[in-house]
Amino acid sequence: MRPDALRLFLQKRPFFPFRVYVSDGASYYVPHPEAAEVAGMTLLIQVGPTGFAGPPGERLATISLIHVTRIEVFYPGAAPAP
Repeated sequence: MRPDALRLFLQKRPFFPFRVYVSDGASYYVPHPEAAEVAGMTLLIQVGPTGFAGPPGERLATISLIHVTRIEVFYPGAAPAP
């Protein structure tokens, strides 16, 4: 995925939570824009102990953007993320 395409999801207002799927089968839920950052060709996501994005300092997932296979956006009224 291109960095500018992913930045659009993070900068959109109002922000909608989304899930990032990667080529190894893992996925990462981003509940707010401060939980993720695009740095060059890398996506950094703060991950809490439950696997969901959490407060700073829990864990940091570093994902090469070439491994992002799709983004699933959770619009208002949609089913909550598992």
